[in-house]
Amino acid sequence: MSDILYLKIAKNIEVCHKDIFLSDVANMECTNRELLNKIKAIRLLKIPDQKNNRYVFSILKVIEEIHKICPQLEIQNLGEIDFIIDYEAPRKQSPWIRWGKFLFICLTTFFGAGFSILTFHNDVGVTTIFDELYRRILGEDAAGYTVLEISYSIGLVAGILLFYNHFGGKKVTTDPTPVEVEMRLYEDDINKTLIEGVNRKDKHIEVQ
Repeated sequence: MSDILYLKIAKNIEVCHKDIFLSDVANMECTNRELLNKIKAIRLLKIPDQKNNRYVFSILKVIEEIHKICPQLEIQNLGEIDFIIDYEAPRKQSPWIRWGKFLFICLTTFFGAGFSILTFHNDVGVTTIFDELYRRILGEDAAGYTVLEISYSIGLVAGILLFYNHFGGKKVTTDPTPVEVEMRLYEDDINKTLIEGVNRKDKHIEVQ
């Protein structure tokens, strides 16, 4: 019985070194350990410069490189047909710059979300609704803030925390947050667009 190599490659692999070996992008399993070590050492790509760039590979190119070492090897692909190698040039960044970016994002998110909530409440007239409810239930006009505004504010914060399933570094449940789900969908859309765009231009790294 001939050896079988099981190969699994994700759709997008980020690397930060210029010599890209098969072991950097693929998970592999084979009963022939000596052969597996040789396959892991196959160099798929050498980054020509220090610029950030993306390279779209076909699984057929990977199979071609493996068959150069072992022509009779049977390969079972369990991963993607086309995949992206995303090269990020190593760079040093000041901690002050990182903290500045972090603070800017936090402030933008906080004030942006607050402005959205305020404009929504203004559009639907929440204050008017609360005043009308207070007058109908107690038979008198509200003077200042009432239990309705306080309860609503507490419920709004609790609802946001439960919906986003995240507070600080902790989660309410083990489920992914809506933001994480949307980010994964966004990444999938980007990867799909990149692969389809490169395939249309016929610039992906394919067998010769």
